[in-house]
Amino acid sequence: MSQFNLLKEKRFAPFFLTQFFGAFNDNVFKNALIIMIAFKVTGDSDLLVNLAAALFILPFFLFSAIAGQIADKYEKSSLVRKIKLVEIAIMTIAAIGFYINSVPLLLFVLFLMGTQSSLFGPVKYGYLPQHLHKDELVGGNGLIESSTFLSILLGTILGGILIAMDSILPIAIAVICIAIAGYTSAQFIPKTPSSSPEIKLNLNIIKATYHNIKFLPSNRVVFLSVLAISWFWFYGSIFLMQIPNFTIQILSGNKAVATLLLSMFSIGIGVGSLLCEKLSGKRVEIGLVPLGAIGLAIFGWDLAIASESLPNFTKLLTIKEFLAVDGSTRVLLDLTLIGISGGLYIVPLYALLQERSDSKFLSRVIAGNNIINALFMVIAAVLAMFILSYLNWSIPQLFKVTVALNILVCIYIFTVVPEFLMRLIVWFLVSTIYRIKPQGMENIPHEGAALLCCNHVSFVDPLILGGYIRRPVRFVMYYKIFNIPILKWIFKAAKAIPIAGYKEDPKMYEQAFKTVKEALEEGDLVCIFPEGGLTPDGTIQEFKSGIERIIKETPVPVIPMALNNLWGSLFSRKDKMLKRRPKKFLAKINLNVGKSIKPENASRMFLYDKVVELKTPSTQKDCDSDK
Repeated sequence: MSQFNLLKEKRFAPFFLTQFFGAFNDNVFKNALIIMIAFKVTGDSDLLVNLAAALFILPFFLFSAIAGQIADKYEKSSLVRKIKLVEIAIMTIAAIGFYINSVPLLLFVLFLMGTQSSLFGPVKYGYLPQHLHKDELVGGNGLIESSTFLSILLGTILGGILIAMDSILPIAIAVICIAIAGYTSAQFIPKTPSSSPEIKLNLNIIKATYHNIKFLPSNRVVFLSVLAISWFWFYGSIFLMQIPNFTIQILSGNKAVATLLLSMFSIGIGVGSLLCEKLSGKRVEIGLVPLGAIGLAIFGWDLAIASESLPNFTKLLTIKEFLAVDGSTRVLLDLTLIGISGGLYIVPLYALLQERSDSKFLSRVIAGNNIINALFMVIAAVLAMFILSYLNWSIPQLFKVTVALNILVCIYIFTVVPEFLMRLIVWFLVSTIYRIKPQGMENIPHEGAALLCCNHVSFVDPLILGGYIRRPVRFVMYYKIFNIPILKWIFKAAKAIPIAGYKEDPKMYEQAFKTVKEALEEGDLVCIFPEGGLTPDGTIQEFKSGIERIIKETPVPVIPMALNNLWGSLFSRKDKMLKRRPKKFLAKINLNVGKSIKPENASRMFLYDKVVELKTPSTQKDCDSDK
């Protein structure tokens, strides 16, 4: 099912509209205020613009921990409706602020809006996993993220148009009406039961925030995802908040040009977010994260270089005049590609956060994520103020500093957690060199220990399987394959388990079985190739007794699998096979997964028959779980 079909579903559409109207209203008001400051307020507009950004983000740091507790404790649809009522009240104050032309009051309203949004955030990301299936998470998050940046685009356009009018009445009426529209759509959100009704609320901001942040590192994957998401908002907020002044000071553009730049950035984010489902095959594919990070660095740096080479003009240019300037197209393209890279980066991380978090604590995890996000964005605003107002550097120089920091952060993250880069290589392999059609992937359990057994055809079988199995898998592989240059780094990052024959290396042989036992006892997925080596002729060889020893020592369910049509393709055997059948460079591979087999029934002969059955193209049948 396409991700767009979710927009027809009652479990998704009303919630989607509610969050869209909320984000839209945030941006109509916020961008009207920022454009008013940038174009109408005398004084240090750089300072005020970045102060506005900090005031909107600060409540996420202050109140997210309490918001996460509330979202876990209470039914979510009623919470959303109450939050939307608060929004109507806040927008009424905003209308007054615009009417009396009070920047201090409007900045205070911005703080109130940030508070309201901080309450909604944990509900938003906690709602999705309760109503979407696992294979819908990437698509659902893609729609949410693309709509968020679409709201930025539309909000900027509408906010800019309304604030430019002679009368203040249109902007005042608009923010109230959008808030009412959000409250109306919230009436149709289906009930969403509390995930942890038993928790006791801790309303002490300092203690609640401390405990929430302290809780995050308990799940390493989730914590690293939070840090990676937070870095994106650091990076993105610096670029996004500088667009109005970047347009005036560097590009000599008018308000329409500022809107065009933000449009290209927002369209890019939307495209990148929606591309995630297509590129990942509806799986949570973290291999897209380093791809996005690389794009953020390359195109961010090029934007700074391109903008510095543009000529200065004494008057502000219209869109038509700006597009006639040499280098303007490059600036627009860079902003679009930064947006696409950002979408590819952020959507898999949010989906991973939701998939790997304990459902009972998900809203609090999201709250912790929001706290760290807010901290990073406040730091970004402070850094921008320091560089632009204190050091008096230019905005392109600020962009260069941000890109340099991005490179350092990514080197650190991908060094500490090589799984991200490993998954990128795997994704590239399975998406370009092979064309893979999986069948029966739902038979692999989402949690708990299981032993996977598969025929062994090529040197990259673990990469192919690892690329399509949603959970991390510990592969047991012949040590000579494990030690292949370049691939060794990937296998090591995936915590593969090297094994040798007993006669070759008794110590390695016994250590491999010990490691497998420990992995299964910890609830991991372990994959073994029971043939004990690559097939010499494309047929499935006799299964060795090692698989029976593993099952005897640690009785867990066994999942038979078969790779079909891989023989003779690239990496199936060395050079002689490449010379013999080069036409299979882009092989169409079938990955067939059978149903779970109880450990007491999983003899090596029985498993051999099931793998042969799965490999036979004419049958492709699943194993019966009760056999």
